[in-house]
Amino acid sequence: PCSPAKSLSGTMTTPTGRQFTVTVAWNGQCPRYSVDAVGTVPAAMTGQRLDVALAQLLPQYSRARLQRWIDEGRVQVDTDPAPLRRRRLAGGEALRVTAEFMADERVAAGDASVPFGVLHQDAALWVIDKPAGLVVHPGAGNRSGTLQNALLALDPALARVPRAGIVHRLDKDTAGAMLVARTPQSHAALVRALAAREIGREYLALCHGALTGGGTISEPIGRHRTQRVKMAVRADGREAVTHYRIERRLGALTLVRVRLETGRTHQIRVHLAHLGYPLVGDPVYGGRRRLPPGAGPATVTALEALLPTIAACVTAAVVWVLAVDAFDAQNVGNILWACA
Repeated sequence: PCSPAKSLSGTMTTPTGRQFTVTVAWNGQCPRYSVDAVGTVPAAMTGQRLDVALAQLLPQYSRARLQRWIDEGRVQVDTDPAPLRRRRLAGGEALRVTAEFMADERVAAGDASVPFGVLHQDAALWVIDKPAGLVVHPGAGNRSGTLQNALLALDPALARVPRAGIVHRLDKDTAGAMLVARTPQSHAALVRALAAREIGREYLALCHGALTGGGTISEPIGRHRTQRVKMAVRADGREAVTHYRIERRLGALTLVRVRLETGRTHQIRVHLAHLGYPLVGDPVYGGRRRLPPGAGPATVTALEALLPTIAACVTAAVVWVLAVDAFDAQNVGNILWACA
C-alpha cells in the first residue's frame, strides 16, 4: 500500500536556471504528483518549436512526456490554452505547464520468480543485481513474477515513473546490473544519458571458438524475416555497434568482454553469432548442444545434475573461467563444452 494521504510543496531550479514549483500529493491509495512550471521563452529560442524549447527548459522531463502534456492541453503559451507542439516561438512568451504524474496500475506489484539483489540505492535510483532466469517486463506468458512486478512491491511510488523506473533491460537469461530510476526526473536524465552514450555498459560473454583478437562489429539488426521471435543482421535494420576484446582463452572457447554503443534486442547474441562465435548455451542463436570428445554417460549425467538449466550453466561457466588460474585450463574448457 502507498503512504497515508499527505502533501508537500517546494520550489526547485532547473539546470537552465528556471524555477518551478512542484506539489506532491498522496491520496492514501496510490501516488499522485503534480507539476506547475512557469517561465518565459528566452530570446535565444526564437524560431524553435514549442516541444523542442520545453525539452530544453525542463530537461528533467522526457520530450515524449512534454509532447503528451502539450497534446493534452496542459501547456499554455501566453493566452493560448491549447498550442500545437509544432508551434514556432517568437521569444518572450509566457509558458506554463500544469500536469500530473498518475500511477500506472496496468502492472501489479508482486514477488519476483527469481530473487534479486540491490547493489546500491539512494533517493534518485536503485542499482539492481538481476540474476539469469528473471524476466524484466511483463509480457505474453509472463504476466507476473517479473522484475517490474517485484520493483513495484519494493517501492510502490515507482508506479508513477515510466516503466516502473527501469532504464534499460537485460534478456531473461542474462545476469547483470540494471539501473532503476526512482523519480520521473531521474528516469528522464538516465534515459537521455544512455541515448547520448554517456553511460557505458559492459558484459562478459562466453562464446564458442578461439578468437584471435578483439574488434568492433558494426552491423544493423532487425527482426528475422521468417522467424519472428529472432533478430538478425539486416541491411534495413537499426544501427548496432558492439565492441569486444578477449578476456581469457580456454581452448575451443573464449571469454570476451563486450561493450555496447547501442542497445538492440539480442544485440550481443546476434552479433557474435554473425561473426561465427555464438554464445555458449544460447538455445536461439547457438546451434545444437555439443559435448566434449570422449564424454561418457556418467560425465553427461553428472554435468546435467550440477547444471540443470542453460542459464545456470552459462553463469557457472563464467564464474569458473574467472577463477581459471586454480584449474587446468584445458579441463575447464572441456567442462564448459558440456554446458553448451
